[in-house]
Amino acid sequence: MKSVYFAYGEAEASYLRQKDKRLCQVIDRIGHIDRPVDTDLFSSVVHHIIGQQISTKAQATIWQRMQDALGTVNAETILTAGVPKLQGLGMTFRKAEYITDFAEKVHTGAFNLHAVEHMSDEDAIRELSSLKGIGV
Repeated sequence: MKSVYFAYGEAEASYLRQKDKRLCQVIDRIGHIDRPVDTDLFSSVVHHIIGQQISTKAQATIWQRMQDALGTVNAETILTAGVPKLQGLGMTFRKAEYITDFAEKVHTGAFNLHAVEHMSDEDAIRELSSLKGIGV
């Protein structure tokens, strides 16, 4: 699978340099960063739910465990795993429920991910925020 990276160029970096003196120093010291982007909206939402109110290190650990356990993170693999297995990966019972609820809604068509991809930012935020476990 080909990796996709967040696209930005010198114009965006220049803008940020002008906005914040300390950020300017960091950008100059570190340079361009290739940040991978998950192009799959389902797994992105699951990743977001996992990461709410925990450290990025804890999120990365749980996410890696999930990928190792499930292979592909999609509605079917989440539903097959079930809440106990998801909780066993290190997340709270509540997050496991939120993720399973999301998978069920996508699986049954009660939540249309493809429609979200074509919405305005405001509409997409409103739609995604209607899901349990998604905050703004």
